[in-house]
Amino acid sequence: MNHQSVAFKNTQFPFPPHLHYSTPIPSRLLFPFSLHPNKTITKSPYSAFSCRGFHTPLLNHPSCSFHSSNATKPAAVKTVDVATLGNLCVDIVLNVPKLPPPSPDSRKAFMEQLSSSPPDKQYWEAGGNCNMAIAAARLGLKCVAIGHVGNEIYGKFLEDVLQAEGIGMVGMSEETDVLNAPSSSYETLLCWVLVDPLQKHGFCSRADFSKEPAFSWMNTLSEEVKRAIKRSRILFCNGYDFDELSPHMIISAVEYAVEVGTSVFFDPGPRGKSLLSGTAEEQKALKHFLRMSDVLLLTSDEAESLTGLVDPILAGQELLRKGNRTKWVVVKMGPKGSILITKSGITCASAFKVKIMDTVGCGDSFVAAIAYGFIHNIPLVTTLAFANAVGAATAMGCGAGRNVATLKQVVELMETPDLNEDDKFWNELLREHLDSQEVAFLSKMVLNGSNGRMKHVTMQKVVSELLPKLKSSQLEGTLSS
Repeated sequence: MNHQSVAFKNTQFPFPPHLHYSTPIPSRLLFPFSLHPNKTITKSPYSAFSCRGFHTPLLNHPSCSFHSSNATKPAAVKTVDVATLGNLCVDIVLNVPKLPPPSPDSRKAFMEQLSSSPPDKQYWEAGGNCNMAIAAARLGLKCVAIGHVGNEIYGKFLEDVLQAEGIGMVGMSEETDVLNAPSSSYETLLCWVLVDPLQKHGFCSRADFSKEPAFSWMNTLSEEVKRAIKRSRILFCNGYDFDELSPHMIISAVEYAVEVGTSVFFDPGPRGKSLLSGTAEEQKALKHFLRMSDVLLLTSDEAESLTGLVDPILAGQELLRKGNRTKWVVVKMGPKGSILITKSGITCASAFKVKIMDTVGCGDSFVAAIAYGFIHNIPLVTTLAFANAVGAATAMGCGAGRNVATLKQVVELMETPDLNEDDKFWNELLREHLDSQEVAFLSKMVLNGSNGRMKHVTMQKVVSELLPKLKSSQLEGTLSS
């Protein structure tokens, strides 16, 4: 899923007046020009020369059940469930009379016009990896966001949003980094999300004009970052990390996570394909991720681009074979549902039927639920059904960030499930795999528990296993509802 979180509103945008267009903004459907949103370095009118060393002390709480796959070596007590690496940004949604022109000079002038003064906060939303962290925190997981924000109003906004969601923050930069970097390069990343009268969407970033990662001045992992990784059960990374961090920094974080027994989750996203043909350093880092990640999360198109295999199950099995540590490959199939592939079997779950308002943030919400199931050692079919439900609940709202699903919405959806079952699609997909693999399949109703190597699991069973745990979390007040 795309990484920007966008809160679409019926905007009455006061700044600048000539860019205002009052038509309600719908879900993003068209991306008419190629820009890289999370690389934005926008010049703020406020001074950002000294980088604020922001952090929240890591939470000290009783550890949850510790998944055996995390224990690669004796490690420190894991007091944090999920740490996200980098990709912290602010999304700003604007209605404009027309999208930026294609020429670089014209687009750059348009960007400078947009960023000349901060718009009203009602058009801001937390973006990037904030989506996954907020979704995970709302499921009851203890989260920390590792990344960089500047010492200006946008950085303060992100701090306030994450603090309100109960998410800790750890700054990535060291004093030596800050002293050697240009002042504009440590401002908070911005993504301008633009919508024209025809409801076409575009994403503007000043870093579109730079070949270097936004925070290429970062050289080493700070001790605070290492402590955060060491105390976390999962380190979540995605392909957009490459837009702001050097391949060397990213590999360093992954290698340290492996060293201290922290599981690595990697979602390459749309950047996976471009990384395959990127610089030698980017290609090396991508291959390192694919080898060393415990859990890989991809769409079916992304799985095909990385393996050359159209069949998502065969693609998942190929990634498992090539991975040194890979335990799960999770393939997102859009409205059809999702598949979880392990070395011992295949698990499938149909998607939920819901009225879709906006798909932004659905993939990030889905990942949060997969992390929940991984940490708590929940049965695979239950984990997959839960992830589908969390993604669907987010799709019923507008945008991501603070608009991702709450647990209350997820519980309500699972209590009255309506699955988008497509027997023809699943039968064709699974036919060639039934002879060699055990297959677990989520169903609305079933008379017999299995059919040959196909094991049917009812939605009723999934709900009965999962809802008591989720409702208990609600009662304990560990979730936003």
